[in-house]
Amino acid sequence: TDPTYVGLINRVRLAGGVPRYLPLRPGADGWRLDLDSLQELDRESIAAALLMSPAMPTGAVFTEDDWRALSDFCHDADCWLIDNTAMERILFDGRQVVHPASFADMRTRVISVGSASKEYRMIGWRVGWVVGPADIVADVARVSISNVVCQTGIAMGGVAAAINEPNDGVAASAAELQRRRDLILAELAEFKVVPPHGGWSMLVDVSELGMDGPTASKLLLEKGKIAATAMINWGGEHCANYVRLVYSNEPVERLEGIGSRFRSALL
Repeated sequence: TDPTYVGLINRVRLAGGVPRYLPLRPGADGWRLDLDSLQELDRESIAAALLMSPAMPTGAVFTEDDWRALSDFCHDADCWLIDNTAMERILFDGRQVVHPASFADMRTRVISVGSASKEYRMIGWRVGWVVGPADIVADVARVSISNVVCQTGIAMGGVAAAINEPNDGVAASAAELQRRRDLILAELAEFKVVPPHGGWSMLVDVSELGMDGPTASKLLLEKGKIAATAMINWGGEHCANYVRLVYSNEPVERLEGIGSRFRSALL
């Protein structure tokens, strides 16, 4: 998608691919996938669709109709759908997980890449998994053994314990992240913030303030003591208009007053 996590873009390039972006359109009620642009993509040149919902850094969440359209596209293009599921349960406002492998004829096309980092708050453990058709998973294993060898036993055991725990805390964590999101949206009501529907980050459009993302990022850090990442190179040229706020590790009490700090830094 566009915007998207710059690490995903660079992984495509590292593998010898050329990224093609599918736009996300901002609105007062959140980000929406531009399905018209999907139909304009050249199916002959697509090897795989690399997608994430909730998406980083926008917090965009694909609807069932979005996933159906994406699945139909991958079927028509005869390509893989690589689904980054690292945040799939960090959803707000009662949204439910929709998995693309549940659609007709997609089980043989979907490669799900999961991680303990986001949902289980185990970022430093660096444990993940891949689920997909046996032949492609065998290829993934061969590439993995030549690059990372294997994960440590302590880390794998810790993640296994978390996954098998009935009360894994994911729902409670998502509820807490929603409270943080709601507070930031209320505090920044006078700014052009695009509400996220999941995940733990959001984007603020600073272009109407007469500045770009790097300028706003510098001012927010120097004057507001707020770390906000400029979104240059996180998609198309329009990404220069945005800064990203991450609230994964900031309790509500610490986020209170962020509005006044934004105003003192940018207005």
